Amino acid sequence: MIIIGEKINGTLKKTAKAIAERDEDFITSLAVRQAEAGADYIDVNAGTGGGDETTDLLWMIDIVQEAVDVPLCLDSAKPSVLKAGMAAVSQTPMVNSISGETKRLEGILPLVVEKGSPVIALLLDDAGIPENLEGRLDIGRMLMEKTRTAGIPDSRVFIDPLAMAVSTKTEGAVVAIDSMKILREEYPEVKFSIGLSNVSFGLPGRTLINQAFLAQLLAAGLDAAIINPMEQGLINMLYATEMILGRDRFCRNYTTAFKKERIRL
Repeated sequence: MIIIGEKINGTLKKTAKAIAERDEDFITSLAVRQAEAGADYIDVNAGTGGGDETTDLLWMIDIVQEAVDVPLCLDSAKPSVLKAGMAAVSQTPMVNSISGETKRLEGILPLVVEKGSPVIALLLDDAGIPENLEGRLDIGRMLMEKTRTAGIPDSRVFIDPLAMAVSTKTEGAVVAIDSMKILREEYPEVKFSIGLSNVSFGLPGRTLINQAFLAQLLAAGLDAAIINPMEQGLINMLYATEMILGRDRFCRNYTTAFKKERIRL
């Protein structure tokens, strides 16, 4: 599974403070620690709600690229911000994200085509996130029609079914899993990603909930997740579950991770 490190995100208080104070050491440390923990991409989100998002994103891109040789996942809802970020990266980035929102889709989709980037597609539209399964599926089908028309291969599209916090929506995780299962049948080559920790928001013992959800998602065919790669229990669950599901030939990933102490008991 593709691990997208989530920690360099301006919506997190400590990261927002580091951005505001131009604390290069803090951002560098987050990048290095996530890369060492096995992140395949580093998510970079400058959306703090204050300051200039483009300027902040470019500042973070420079720091992260100097610190690690890991491709970036550029995270913004604004086409202008993503355009600037995509011009500054040294490796082809993942784009996070398009959605069914008209302005967002029309503004970002051409950038994805131009750069040849993999792209995360959120199952929401101008009316918000549908609570029911059919609403999610309708948006997913529309997005696949748009990406196919634009010439983007299904294999470069990562659908995010948007798990809602189970603390407020009891079926929030189930709807996301069922969306994945049905869309996988309809679009066999499409990929699936998710912002995992949303599911446990507002609850105690969040890492336990995240681990349980990850195991279910992997069984449903999850390909990528935006997670904290330094959350040890979650990483343990990832390697063990992929092995049990037959996605780890000869158990090589599990045993290698154990030897490198990425798995710790």
